[in-house]
Amino acid sequence: MSETGEARQLGIWICLALVVGNMIGSGIFLLPANLAPLGVNAIWGWVITIGGAMCLASVFASLAKAMPDAGGPYDYVARSLGSPPAFLVMWSYWISTWVTNAAISIAAVSYLSTLAPGFFAVPGVAPLLAIAFVALFTAIACTGAHVSGGVQILTSVLKVMPLIAAMLIALIVLSKGGHQPQFAPTPVTPNGVAAAAALTLWAMLGFECAAVPAARVKDPARTIPRATLIGTLTVGLIYLAASSAVFLLLPADVAAKSAAPFADLVGSYWGPTASLLVVFFAAISCLGALNGWVLLQGEVPLTLARRGVFPQWFGKVNSRGMPVRAQVLSSTLAALLVAANYTRGLTELFAFMALLATVATLVLYFVATIAALRMMARGELSRGMLLITLVGAVYAVWTFYGAGKEATLWGLLLLMTAIPVWFGMRLNALWSNPAPAAAPAAPPE
Repeated sequence: MSETGEARQLGIWICLALVVGNMIGSGIFLLPANLAPLGVNAIWGWVITIGGAMCLASVFASLAKAMPDAGGPYDYVARSLGSPPAFLVMWSYWISTWVTNAAISIAAVSYLSTLAPGFFAVPGVAPLLAIAFVALFTAIACTGAHVSGGVQILTSVLKVMPLIAAMLIALIVLSKGGHQPQFAPTPVTPNGVAAAAALTLWAMLGFECAAVPAARVKDPARTIPRATLIGTLTVGLIYLAASSAVFLLLPADVAAKSAAPFADLVGSYWGPTASLLVVFFAAISCLGALNGWVLLQGEVPLTLARRGVFPQWFGKVNSRGMPVRAQVLSSTLAALLVAANYTRGLTELFAFMALLATVATLVLYFVATIAALRMMARGELSRGMLLITLVGAVYAVWTFYGAGKEATLWGLLLLMTAIPVWFGMRLNALWSNPAPAAAPAAPPE
């Protein structure tokens, strides 16, 4: 049993599927089109992003190993920096989870719309279906972490198939020799590499996912670090190989204009039926990621409530140990976000939400490195991690810069919304537990 009283249902395979499944979502299937004009800069961008993500993943792995009794990132930060910073960070991260769910549900609908464009052209159909997907996976999450974990394993296997197909085609074509790479003739420059690295960040978000539901993980001191590091490295290598296949085989001008570059690549070699299958599997990839992120969106309010910094009402669980109230709140906010912005159009809506979620998550990544450095200074964490942690911190700051001024301002705005909640909870605690009255003075002798 965990510290919260629920059974530890998540083993290494479910945690690994949670990391891989949440990282491989919508971003990778669209990114080659954005990266194609950058030429070889894109490859260097991937290398830097994968390296930075591995450094940050190593920080989370070391924190999980050093604090196996912790309930996830909130406790990592709280034990090192105190409760206020931990609350601010997790508040921002919680916002990122339900914003991510809104973005992924929109991406899933976007892929499916190519299979039945007439149906999805009807006003209101796209946002309603996106909201329905959020509701469906919320219901699945409320049935138990083990059920969500099973769905995650299945969808994680299915979603890598289009990427493997692209890599297989590239292997077959290149093994025959004589093929000229189709990279755009863009010179490699620091600005070009930085632009590519900023674009690839969204696709790498999620390596912390094994640590968030730590109270539900079996043998967290071993399971969380293994799932975090193996999952991050696996996804990074798949991304690099699959994206390279597109850059090598599809002409840069074609890839840059493609709405589904992997589908176009597979279709150009194996025909239109294979292309449609890729689109279908891309939609499954989005839904699999939605399943994993929905599971996490309920864990953050649950942890905050049980740490006394969020209303206790959200700390209640059902008979299967799942935080139904926290899930309903998070999914309602995701649905409202979709409904309030559906007039933007699917592509613009997805870009807006992806930006918002990326910045909110970066706050956690940066503060986690600061917490790790503080623990090293106090002798609570091995100093053998010092260089990796410093590189991770620099990478997090650099990605804030790469995200641009607008993204950084959004991040500050998200943090500011936590301030009234924090002070409201502190005032409520004071009113609920007033200071005891002073003892009456002893009578004079």
